[in-house]
Amino acid sequence: MTKNKTAYKNTAKPSTATTVNLSPPSLLALGFLSFIVIGTLLLKLPFSHQGDLSWLQALFTATSAVTITGLSVVNVGEAYTVFGQIVIMLLLQCGGLGFMTFAILAAMSLSPKIGLKQQMMAQETIGQTSLATVGFTIKGVLLYSLFFEGIGTFILTLAWLQDYDFLEAFFYAAFYSVSAFNNGGFSLFPNSLMSFADQYLITFTISMLYIIGGVGFVVLMDIKKTRRWHKLSANSKLILSTILGLNLFAFITIWLLEASNPATLAAMSLTDQAWNAWFHATVPRSSGFNSLDIASMSDASNLLTMFLMFIGGGSLSTAGGIKVGTFIIVVLSVISFLRRADEVRVFNYSVPEKTTFKALAVVSITAFLVFAGIFSLLLLEPEHEFMDLLFEAVSAACTVGLSRGITGELQPLSLVALMLLMFAGRLGPLTLAYLIATPKRSRLQHPTTDIQIG
Repeated sequence: MTKNKTAYKNTAKPSTATTVNLSPPSLLALGFLSFIVIGTLLLKLPFSHQGDLSWLQALFTATSAVTITGLSVVNVGEAYTVFGQIVIMLLLQCGGLGFMTFAILAAMSLSPKIGLKQQMMAQETIGQTSLATVGFTIKGVLLYSLFFEGIGTFILTLAWLQDYDFLEAFFYAAFYSVSAFNNGGFSLFPNSLMSFADQYLITFTISMLYIIGGVGFVVLMDIKKTRRWHKLSANSKLILSTILGLNLFAFITIWLLEASNPATLAAMSLTDQAWNAWFHATVPRSSGFNSLDIASMSDASNLLTMFLMFIGGGSLSTAGGIKVGTFIIVVLSVISFLRRADEVRVFNYSVPEKTTFKALAVVSITAFLVFAGIFSLLLLEPEHEFMDLLFEAVSAACTVGLSRGITGELQPLSLVALMLLMFAGRLGPLTLAYLIATPKRSRLQHPTTDIQIG
């Protein structure tokens, strides 16, 4: 009997099923890449565009939309049909919410419980420290997005009914709501929002959408849950106070720098100056819209704008950059070191050392991306000004989308470099989070040594 059982086991056919084990960074990269490929094919369809549209132009638009950057080599409102613009809007939505969010939502719709591996992937993707909160957070991301985009669409539809019929006003409103909340920066008008510099309802609504989208979904859910400042988590307090401080600092500085510039604020009334200075101060969070001519702004203003683009918005948000939390942790670490403090403290809480290391790693990697981008562009575009190319590299690597107007003038290889920067900038922090989430411990203890610093 035993022999027969053994013979039966030996004659059984080996399973032909194969399991493809992809790490979260690989899955995310393939997910975003698939969106880009599908978007490129859809945008290249004859009924998606008007006139001639090259494959490179379609690919660049799709990459910019999926990475929620906003850089464009064509006039989106003129180059693409309504169908093509809807494709761009959907790509912005997919890129903003993230491929993994959609993947986990799809898995949850098929089964109320997702596996441990899927939970770990989602945990690493959205930056949560507790597996129990993954499903709740992802549902919140989707609901908050639809809620705020719906409100934005309603308000902007009413605002644009003064100039357009209902269907056209509604379409503009929906496109700009999705583009703004996802910090995409795509505009259907050739000069972005410069024509609406004095229409406060439109610019205020759009600014609130990209500010809320850039704060971070965890912070939004914390606000909804606690509804009191003193009950907010240390993370939420830190993000909100830092964003407010950066916005106020940028607002005052931009106003002072551009108040005497006839090409930007000088020709406006005092009220228009204040509002447009505030709009531009908040735009570098990652939205990519502009109500002022960026190419006409002073070098000091552009330098400040690049600094704000580098910082970006909150974690688990639609914004890019190194993220506000990363920036303030690095600043607090420096302050703690100068004060010879034993630990980094935030609102009477101690920040773990690994968090400081993670912040330093994010800053270093993003800085390297910017350096590689500007170095490549300087080699490929020697006829362009350094400031223009630097601005373009920072905007692409930090997925912001602001430009001094040279994107459409760049040669194909430069556009490829920008696409790689946008893709790396969108995927980089997620990949880094995964690498940090899976530490490799060594049992060996090495002797210490002194390295001269400074």
